[in-house]
Amino acid sequence: MGVYLSTPKTEKFSEDGENDRLRFGLSSMQGWRATMEDAHAAYPDLDSMTSFFGVYDGHGGQAVSKFCAKYLHQQVLQHEAYSAGDIGTSLQKSFLRMDEMMRGQRGWRELAVLGDKIDQVSGLIEGLIWSPRSGEANNHFDDWSSEEGPHSDFDGPTQGSTACVAIIRNKQLIVANAGDSRCVISRKGQAYNLSKDHKPELELEKDRILKAGGFIQVGRINGSLNLARAIGDVEFKQNKTLPAEKQIVTANPDINAV
Repeated sequence: MGVYLSTPKTEKFSEDGENDRLRFGLSSMQGWRATMEDAHAAYPDLDSMTSFFGVYDGHGGQAVSKFCAKYLHQQVLQHEAYSAGDIGTSLQKSFLRMDEMMRGQRGWRELAVLGDKIDQVSGLIEGLIWSPRSGEANNHFDDWSSEEGPHSDFDGPTQGSTACVAIIRNKQLIVANAGDSRCVISRKGQAYNLSKDHKPELELEKDRILKAGGFIQVGRINGSLNLARAIGDVEFKQNKTLPAEKQIVTANPDINAV
């Protein structure tokens, strides 16, 4: 059976909310996976004029997707580019920042807590899509100082997650995407893609993969991963001579403003 169940879990978790600018709804289902590996963050009031929505599709486990749901929006909000009105740059830097934060003793400890949480609770929670409580959006920020300990040399998690984020401010929509989760907008009943799947066979992705020392086999990077951008997946980010944007797998997102 491997990482799949003999029968899918079809129970759905749904939520909705609104403010004076918008209404939102969400729903999730575990399906065939042995555990729920996905997470989300929905903050209609990231600040007084901005809403944040993120979907994080985990693979290999749930710790990285939950880490993103807990911290990515906080990093966007506290980045100096965000204060200057440059939401696209704050998103791009925050995606890359997730990999930095998950290294070392503190990153290892946080991932261990997030990864264990769902295993410690059975029944009702198993199968729900995990997200922080809405009141936690702006709790506190810190500089994520490093911690000394037995896992100080921890390079990061071998599991990973896609990230597809939409920020709405006034009448502008900014989408950041790394991986193969999708963002689609409907206008007058017509669907328009606001993201593209980052698959290894795309020329831009293939070129980066090969230059960084990777290979593509049966549509998978090094015969393993079937997407070309993700947060986490540290084994594909080991070339010390290259920046994060040029590794075999990168967390660097595409940014699309509408």
